[in-house]
Amino acid sequence: MAVQNTKNYYDALGVKKDADEKDIRQAFRKLAREYHPDLNPGDKGAEAKFKEINEANEVLSDPEDRKKYDKYGDDWKRADEIESHHGTRGRGRPYTWETGGGGFNSDMFGGFDDLLGGAGRRRSNPTPAPKQLELDIDVSLEEAYLGTKRTVTITQNGQDRRIEVDIPHGVDTGSVVKIKPASDQNLRLKMNVQPHPRFKRVGSDLSLDVSMPLDDVALGAEIEVATMTGKVHLKIPAGSQNGQRIRLKSKGMPKLGDSETKGDLFVVLRPQLPKQIDDEEQKLFEQLRELRVGKE
Repeated sequence: MAVQNTKNYYDALGVKKDADEKDIRQAFRKLAREYHPDLNPGDKGAEAKFKEINEANEVLSDPEDRKKYDKYGDDWKRADEIESHHGTRGRGRPYTWETGGGGFNSDMFGGFDDLLGGAGRRRSNPTPAPKQLELDIDVSLEEAYLGTKRTVTITQNGQDRRIEVDIPHGVDTGSVVKIKPASDQNLRLKMNVQPHPRFKRVGSDLSLDVSMPLDDVALGAEIEVATMTGKVHLKIPAGSQNGQRIRLKSKGMPKLGDSETKGDLFVVLRPQLPKQIDDEEQKLFEQLRELRVGKE
């Protein structure tokens, strides 16, 4: 079977650049039936074509990888290195990430046996699927904000191997960083961002409860507020209420895959009543009550 090689992933699958996920999946299934080595024993051209369409499908069916390929073409694997200088680890192979569960696409069609109606069972020397490795990684909120590194230990050829991996800016609990430490291994690092003693996170936004004296909330004040990058001055309007939120734009967490885009920080005001008051304060509160009653 004569096969013409092409380096363009869209051309390899015979789809347009604006093809959706369904179009890509259907094109791959059709070509896989035609070029799968199980159906073309001994045909080196078919085997090469199958590897080509399989690679194209793996990239175009992954939204993050497809976005990188559309932007950088043949250099898509170096996208992270180009954009953030947190490029590659483990023999120069790139990492990618997911925002939640899932994993690599080695079984996205339920196996080639289903795809080919059982033809895969007749192959005498099937190419082994990459070994799937998975590790849980705990990171602090600060590390998730700034990005960090981890040294992990994996087993290759019966020996332990330590590799350093980059944890990108903006990971959240449930995010998955994917790297390929070897051609026959896929490694998924599942992120678990630890709770922070002060900041609460919802997506890319953060909230921070700030306790304030009652008079500052009533009369207005200027206070210092902690953010992920240091303290800032914040003006509190007079007459603020308990639970009132003041938004600090772009002071939240960076977006995964786009460290320049950040969420917001919401400062939640919590007026603090004095536990004990002296005689002078007692008189002032009584006067305040008289004034309020007189206006009713």
